[in-house]
Amino acid sequence: MQESINPWEELKEALRHQALASGFDVAGFAPPHPPPYSDHLPEWLKQGCHGGMAWIARQPERRMNPQQLLPGTGVVLVVGINYRPPPTKTHSPFAAYACHDDYHTLLKKRVQELGRWLEEKVGSPIAHRAFVDSAPVLEKPLAVAAGLGWQGKNALLVSRHFGCWLLLAELFLALPLPPDSPETNHCATCDRCLRACPTDALKTPYQLDASRCLAYFTVESHDPIPLEYRKAMGLRIFGCDACITACPWNRFAPVTQERNFLPRGELLFSSMVDWARLDADEFARLFDQTPIQRLGVIRFLRNVAIALGNWHHPQALSALEGLLHHESPLVREHAAWGIGNLGGFPPKNY
Repeated sequence: MQESINPWEELKEALRHQALASGFDVAGFAPPHPPPYSDHLPEWLKQGCHGGMAWIARQPERRMNPQQLLPGTGVVLVVGINYRPPPTKTHSPFAAYACHDDYHTLLKKRVQELGRWLEEKVGSPIAHRAFVDSAPVLEKPLAVAAGLGWQGKNALLVSRHFGCWLLLAELFLALPLPPDSPETNHCATCDRCLRACPTDALKTPYQLDASRCLAYFTVESHDPIPLEYRKAMGLRIFGCDACITACPWNRFAPVTQERNFLPRGELLFSSMVDWARLDADEFARLFDQTPIQRLGVIRFLRNVAIALGNWHHPQALSALEGLLHHESPLVREHAAWGIGNLGGFPPKNY
């Protein structure tokens, strides 16, 4: 006797196949319940681990419960694209996700297209919402619940096949599609990511303290970079990949096949001295449609000044002296620190 096919299971697999065919590397389905580790959020906020990102503390219950974002949610489709960059001989001062077209635009378009495809497949409208860092979504825990990987000690999603190199998006659906099974944790006793963090922002495994994280300071913060973290920044200008690249599961990850995620050559080989000379128009042109654009030229030059101060290159001092006369007090103060760190005059307020 032939077993009857569950129509919801059949629709789920058709949607997964369509997601993979449309350019996503992974696709999984999470149940419409608070995802793993969501109960840790209130204590994480209480400890101030979100730094100055006040929006994370607003309405935490919306982050913890998918039903708060789409009443009647039956399942959450979590999709991801591998963005592992090709190997280069030069060190990039930018996090890998920032060296190409902004992933938010690409992923949002594709996940919205999946929603439209599903409605055409079913033949009727379906309540759904698509998210790519655009709403209070605990995307990594949802990805764990969807079976795409586990949340590693670096607080990132770790995949057996793609390591830590997945960019995620979600499609909340008011359909009772069956969820996938969650992945188990495979970090075991490894602590490479914890040891790799330059500022001890991962002093508690599985929990990132953003108030100590270089990615937070260089990307999110509008304030002066705290003095105690400036040397630890090294040559970083936007973000930090230390806890990503340290993960041994990355050895299984192939280079991205998404052409939109190949690094822009001018971002890999431009001179730090040239970046120090950028004005607002030149900055906008160079970083157009990349995540770096959101920094704005003032915060970008703030970060460049620290990188120059850590560079110890013959050209660094003259570049910093140019920034010392910038119209922004924020840039001038960091340029003065950089000169002092190079052994010039003692840094003071400018």
